[in-house]
Amino acid sequence: MKNKEIFSAAIGGAFFAIPYLALSAPLLPSLVIGAAAFGAGQLVLGENKLTLKDTNRNLYETLEYSKRQNKHILEMIPNIEDESIKKELNEIHDSVSKIINTISKNPEKVKQANNFFDYYLPITIKLIDRYDEIENQKLSSSESAKFLKSTNKMVSEINSAYRKILSELYRKDILDMDVEMKVFDSLLKADGIDSSDLKVKKEEEHEK
Repeated sequence: MKNKEIFSAAIGGAFFAIPYLALSAPLLPSLVIGAAAFGAGQLVLGENKLTLKDTNRNLYETLEYSKRQNKHILEMIPNIEDESIKKELNEIHDSVSKIINTISKNPEKVKQANNFFDYYLPITIKLIDRYDEIENQKLSSSESAKFLKSTNKMVSEINSAYRKILSELYRKDILDMDVEMKVFDSLLKADGIDSSDLKVKKEEEHEK
């Protein structure tokens, strides 16, 4: 029995015993009072769900900081003149949001993204800020042109890298699910049921 149920039972028992035994109240009203007290105890002593902030403060703070960094990426996009980089940055922002949400829901996956939080994302922010600064200066030097061109290429590579990181976070889940589907299909066949027959039957039902 869970702790809250034990306490609730104790509360209900006390509220039943006091009127019934000590005050000689009738049995039925005493039972009603005891039951009501038990229900109230369940509500009052209901277990609070622990959040990531409660269970892993360091990870919570890392994710919160990453959210602010990702917000900065979004805020920088209107400042960029190059449309191709704008498109890449929008996709990067989307990938970062999904990575953060995935880690929030599955904290055990954070080891797969340590470099992302510790290095990749901070460098991305630094690169975008510097690109915006150089672009706004309208410099005509060969060095600035070379920098803008190489940054354009790097942003594209970052975009691809972040999509790959997101895919890797789900790789094990996809493989595990694939195994489960194969086992399920084998069980269906063992029971004389072909999954292709189920598909045909479903299509026939939709046509009706």
